[in-house]
Amino acid sequence: MHKVTTKRANNQIYLSFSEQKQLAQSESHDLLFFPQNKWRFFSFIKLMRTIHCYIIGCLWAFMMLLPSPSGVAYAQKRKVMNRPYVDQRLFHYGFLVGMHLQDIELEQNGFINEAGDQWFAETPNYEPGFSVGILGEFYLTKNLSLRIIPTMHFGTKNLTFRNEKNSDKQFQTIKSTYVTIPVDIKFAAERFNNYRPYMMAGITPALDLTVKKQKQYLLRQTDLYLEAGIGCDFYLPFFKFIPEVKFMYGLSNVFNKNRPDIRDEADLIFTQSVNSAKSKMIVFTFYFE
Repeated sequence: MHKVTTKRANNQIYLSFSEQKQLAQSESHDLLFFPQNKWRFFSFIKLMRTIHCYIIGCLWAFMMLLPSPSGVAYAQKRKVMNRPYVDQRLFHYGFLVGMHLQDIELEQNGFINEAGDQWFAETPNYEPGFSVGILGEFYLTKNLSLRIIPTMHFGTKNLTFRNEKNSDKQFQTIKSTYVTIPVDIKFAAERFNNYRPYMMAGITPALDLTVKKQKQYLLRQTDLYLEAGIGCDFYLPFFKFIPEVKFMYGLSNVFNKNRPDIRDEADLIFTQSVNSAKSKMIVFTFYFE
């Protein structure tokens, strides 16, 4: 504790310069040596660093999409353009192959049955899945296009269940075969030489063809995803090669709480322990046009 002498005048408190300095040193001492304040201080620093990284990433993506100044173009030399008029077609098509990771976000309520069992689920690891489909792209403007991409995703979700009562574990593998029809808007930057970066966003209705009745969780067949991503068009002499990464987040609750197929009431605890579930996917795709 630091004792500070104050001077009162007109019911106000004034501190001299030396007293203000002494008070600042006292607050700095409390910040560094009290554990709770120290934890808050470093949490604030970590948060500011994270925000800084996001701002830098957004600025970099925005600068990548800006048209290059005429004659400057980041000091790069002009080259012979492959397939210079392919993007001006009213409609062009191609096919895609890729890989993806599936995840599920659970809202768990901590339900406890009469025996005192309390089960929680988590996704400890991810297995890459396979994606294949076709691409149809419609010309809208110089920088905008509409894409329809019927795709099939073959993958799995691995779940581990843990009983808080006695640390027992159970496992479940949910195999999925999604048929999706993404409808996206693609915003592309000005083409320079033989590459053209772009951003995309859209919605994706999905249908799971391999839903099976299982002991723990049962998911619904239909879902609707919101998706966004980035990619780059590379113009090769005979075709266009497009690598892309996108993030898909399910908007609907895919958890099915209606389980007439379960005959043993003890198995209902897994269903009763969850309020809702939403699917998520990260998709890495290679297009060929």
